[in-house]
Amino acid sequence: MTKNNTTDNSAARNDGSAPHINNIGADAETFDNVPEAGEEAQADGDAMEAEVVNEMTQIETLTQKLTEAEEAVAKEKKEYLFLMAEFDNFRKRTLREKSDIIRNAGENVLKGLLPIVDDFERGLEATAKATDPESIRTGMELIYNKLIKYLAQNGVTPIESTGKPFDADLHEAIANVPVPDESQRGVVIDTLTKGYMLNDKVLRHAKVAVGQ
Repeated sequence: MTKNNTTDNSAARNDGSAPHINNIGADAETFDNVPEAGEEAQADGDAMEAEVVNEMTQIETLTQKLTEAEEAVAKEKKEYLFLMAEFDNFRKRTLREKSDIIRNAGENVLKGLLPIVDDFERGLEATAKATDPESIRTGMELIYNKLIKYLAQNGVTPIESTGKPFDADLHEAIANVPVPDESQRGVVIDTLTKGYMLNDKVLRHAKVAVGQ
């Protein structure tokens, strides 16, 4: 009996100790996995931190670009307003200079006529005492030629009309004259009032009679 009990107790001890040893092994394996889990968590944290840093860097870059763009727009707007002001000043200055040129040109033309007026006055005084009509005519022709020369110097020239084909751009027909010759139809027969050109522009149309 004693031997059997001893055997049973030994078996009982063996049966009871085996699960205890197995549990210790499982716990040891669990503890072995803890460092690996920590490393994975650390790696995930580092990745998230790197992603956040990258996003912050991109935001800072975009913010800087936006600031630079706003500064460029403000600079261009300032330059545009400056150019507009300069253009407005240029326009006003040009108009003023143009007005001065026109006014001064008219002044110069009138000033150039004064010597001719002086000649007319002297001629009128001379005619009061002159007895020779031919000398009076000669004096008038001299003054007339002087006036025509002055007009030509300022771009004013007479329009040739008599004997020329009628041109509506140059002539104003105020009469139609019957002509016996067919070749004279549409031709200026007589010039009643002489026309003048100012450079390439008609200053006054010639008033003419046209053959019909």
